[in-house]
This record gives sequence, structure tokens and C-alpha cells, in this order.
Amino acid sequence: MAELSSHSLLLLPLISAFITLIFLRRKGNIAALLSVATAGGILVFASSLIFGLGEDEVFVWSAPWFSLSSWQLEFGVLIDGPAKTLLFVVSFVGLLIHIFSLGYMSDDQAKARYFGGLSIFMFSMLGITLSDNLIMIFVFWELVGFSSYLLIAHYFQTDEASQASKKAFIVNRIGDFGFLLGIILTYWTFGTVNLQELSVTADLDPGMMSTLLCLLLACGFIGKSAQFPLHVWLPDAMAGPTPVSALIHAATMVAAGIFLLIRIDFLFTPEALQLIGLMGSVMGLYAGFCALTQSDIKKILAYSTLSQLGYMAAAFGLGMPGIALFHLMTHAFFKALMFLGSGSVIHACHHEQNIFNYGGLRQKMPLTAYTFLAGVLAISGVHFFSGYFSKDAILLGAYNLNSVVFIILYLGAILTSVYMFRLYFLTFCGKPRSKSSSNAHESSVLMTGPLIVLGVLSVFGGFHALYPTHLVSFMLPDIQRVGEMPYHLWMNVLGAVAWVGGLLISWRFYGNKNISEEPIKERVPALFQLSRSKLFFDEVYEFYLKKIQYPFFRFIEVMELLFISGLMVRGAAGIAGIFALLGKSFYSGKIHSYSFWFILGTIGFLAYAILGGSNL
Repeated sequence: MAELSSHSLLLLPLISAFITLIFLRRKGNIAALLSVATAGGILVFASSLIFGLGEDEVFVWSAPWFSLSSWQLEFGVLIDGPAKTLLFVVSFVGLLIHIFSLGYMSDDQAKARYFGGLSIFMFSMLGITLSDNLIMIFVFWELVGFSSYLLIAHYFQTDEASQASKKAFIVNRIGDFGFLLGIILTYWTFGTVNLQELSVTADLDPGMMSTLLCLLLACGFIGKSAQFPLHVWLPDAMAGPTPVSALIHAATMVAAGIFLLIRIDFLFTPEALQLIGLMGSVMGLYAGFCALTQSDIKKILAYSTLSQLGYMAAAFGLGMPGIALFHLMTHAFFKALMFLGSGSVIHACHHEQNIFNYGGLRQKMPLTAYTFLAGVLAISGVHFFSGYFSKDAILLGAYNLNSVVFIILYLGAILTSVYMFRLYFLTFCGKPRSKSSSNAHESSVLMTGPLIVLGVLSVFGGFHALYPTHLVSFMLPDIQRVGEMPYHLWMNVLGAVAWVGGLLISWRFYGNKNISEEPIKERVPALFQLSRSKLFFDEVYEFYLKKIQYPFFRFIEVMELLFISGLMVRGAAGIAGIFALLGKSFYSGKIHSYSFWFILGTIGFLAYAILGGSNL
């Protein structure tokens, strides 16, 4: 039964994508219904796998794929604790986003292409979740990158979407190259890439090579989860449709990087863990700082995703992979909720995305407003909302294990509360500040239905005792470990100070005020410029590419043409050919061109004759 369900999980979205993109390209409504039905089928088979296996039972299946000499690669399935959790998140949240898309994309002329891309993405993401070896993970890893490229570029007619999709694809390839090198080094070191075999045989002694192996494998996480220095693609990826942002950049794709780390946690040395923990905490603070002054509702949520991914990385680096997975799950609920809520707002306001052009939407869109508020309270760590349990577990662990990481994460928590309440006040409170917000109305049931479900999960989703043990078995040891740590009361007080302080600061500047621009811009212009420009990372990268990398490679190209192809390969004939090409470039067939070169040559000859006449 488990074997049939695992195969069906992969075949269903693949078949759906094939039928949609080949036969239903002009039948968008049928393609949409097929894609939604496929997502429902995925949830059914995923549930049968999760609950059909015992609480601690691990399902393993493999079959030969291809062989090269004595080396054989297998297509294998591994379903254990982490796989069950991510399988639930991908299938459940994926279905809700598919349903939301029926309403959001109802008027889109390329609906079939959109839903076909969703099916390819679901196939790829499920492949990562179920794969039992690093090479198969890498194959599906690349398919996820390809499908995200298609979905981000859905509005390819716009320059923003076109550039964003290429940026996401290229930046992720940088991380994937490091990941591939890590896989090669893993096989060279241990003679296998099978996850179960590695967990038994891997015995890494702390050292430079061991740490290098860990960091190379972590490059995949850095790219997919948009961590420093490959974080620049995620905010730009908001150019895609809003449901895509929810599915790919909030709930699943970026979470794949964290899932990869959890999958191979037994390979990481203490030095590598320490570096990842510090890097994650810094990203949590940096992203919060950038979100403070953004005006695009989706980009604010994008930076909040970067910040929360930093929290997950920090938890992993502190040696708490179960807590990282716990926050991954709760984050999927409240972040998908807020992205879909932003989609409801954007749809109602005729695709307006500037939060300073909103206002007063709580009266116009009460369901969207109050469900969105549940997400804001959850991500801010308000007590007893879902984010409180996972986020405070990370902070408590950091407080007891690494004070530097704790301080950075705590400052990030304060910033999170500030910018999220800022977003809510400017969007839903006060009076309408534009015609689009004045004419807004509540979205259809296809869009508000998923919001209600995710709103409930954002409120109660942190009570791990409510979940079947099948789903949370991997998390429980770390949850119990954190539960036994001291300073619980002290952490509750600090957590309350963080979210209450952020709420009061936001209310002071943005609460029920009809402001049309950022107050920080006038009061602290330098701080505003630093935050709005994201510390100039894009500008630095652009300078490097245009002023250093491109000229360097042009120089290499010329050198290769002259000395490699010209002199070393073809000898004198090659050099003659190069001069012939240069001479040919002067042959244009235009009289004025010939006249120009004749006059220039005459002037040159006369200048030589005058200045060096004695030598003539």
C-alpha cells in the first residue's frame, strides 16, 4: 500500500502537468479543475502514507535506475519523520493554494500554463521530500528551480517578472553548483550517497576537509532558502502571481533548504553548525531591517520569509533540527496565510501593491483583515499563537546555548513585530488613501475559504499535542529537550516585551494615521536609505558583474582567440586569419567609410613625416 501511494504521489502531478501543457493549453478552466483535483489526490495519498505507517516506522523502497561500470544509481523512496512533516505541509498547504488560485487567476488568459507550472512544481517538491539519496534529491532540486523559473516568469511580458525569473534561476545555480560539489565529495569520501547508508557509515572528524564538505552541501540550502550571500533573488521573485509567492516562497520551495539540512544533519561538524547558526541569526536581523521601510506588500512578506528562514537556520546550527522543522511547519501556515491575504487585498484593489495606497480595508474586507491579523500575531510571537511556540523555542534554545545568536535573534524578533504591525496598520486601519482601496470589496469564497483554514492553523497550529504523533515524531525529542531548559519564565517575559514593544512603536508611527509616505524618511533619512536599499547588496553585485567580471572574461576571450585558437592551435595560419578578419571589418562597401580611413591615414602619414622627418 505504501509503495503504491508513494508512486502515485509522484505520478499524479506529472501526469496532470503533461495533460495540461500538451492538451489543455487553450482550455484554462478545465486545466484549473484538473490541477486542483490533482492536488486533492496528492493530499489523499500523502495522508495514507503518513497515517498508514506506524509512528516511528520508516518506509524504504528502491529500484535500479541506471548503472555506470560498477556504480549503480537507484531511484529510491525514504519516508521517515522529517519526510512525513514536509509531506503534510506540501500537500495540505499546496491544496489550499490551488483552491485560492481558482479565484485569483479566474481572469488570467494563461491559466493553463499557470496550473501546469504548479503541477510541475508539486511533482518536483514531492520528489525532494521522498528521495532517499543525494543525487535524486539534486535531480528534483533542479526541477524545483526550473518550475519556479516558469512560475515567477508567468507575467513574462513585464520586464520585472522576466528579470526576476532569470535572477532567481541564475543565483540558485550558484548555490546548486556548490551543492553538486558537496555531493561529489561525499561520494568520494564515503563511497555512497544513500541517506540511510550515510547515517550509519558517516564518521566525520572535525577538521578543514570535513567542514568544507558540510559547507559545500549547505550551499544548496543557501541558494534555495535565500541566505547570505545568495539572498538577493527572493524579494525580486515577488513579481510572480501572489499564489506562487505563497506556495514557492513561503511554504515549500524555500523550506526545501531547511529540509535538506535536516536530512543530512549527521554529516555536520560543530564548526559548520556554529557558522550556519550565526549566519542564520544575522539573516534574521538583516531581513527585518530591510522590511522596515519597504512599501510593496509582497516584498515586506518576502523579507519576513528571509528573516524566519534565518530563525530555522539558527535552530539547526544550535543542534535543534526538530525545532527548525517545527518552525518550518508553523511558518508555512501563517506565512501562506499572509501571502494569500495579500493576494486577496491586491485582487480587491485592482493589483495595487503599495501599502501607502491602502487604508481602511478592515471595513471593506473583514474576513481578509482578521485572518491576516492572525498571521501577524503568529509571526510576531504573540503568546499562544502558532509562531509563539516554535519561535520562542528557538529563542530559549539560543539563550541557553549561544548568547551571541540569542541577542541577534531577539533584536530580529523586535523588528519583526514592528514591521508586521506597520503592515497591518497601513493596510487595514485608518481611512482609504486611494480610489482602489475605497472601492475594494471582500474576495470570493474560493479565496476567503483557504484564508479561514490557514487562520485557524495560525492560531492553534503551535499546539503540537493536537497533532498525531505520526506528524511530529521527529520534533518531539528536541521539543522535550527545550522544555527541560531553564529560564522559561524569563523568556516569556522577554517575548512579551518584544511583541508589545513592536506593537507600540508601530502604533506610534502608523496606527490610525492617514500618512502617504514613510515617516522614517523625514526623521532619519540615512537609516531610511540604508534599509530601503537593502544595504546596497544589489548595487555591489551589479558593480562586480559589470566592472570586474564581464571585462575580465572579455579579456580571457580575446586572449583565447589570439594565443590559444590563433597561435597555439593554428599557428601562423591562425594569426593570418585574425588579421584577415580585422582587415575584413574595414570592408563595408560604404564610400564615406573608405574616405574616413583614407583621410585618417593621410593625416597619420603627414604627422609621422613632420615629427620624424629626418628618418624618412
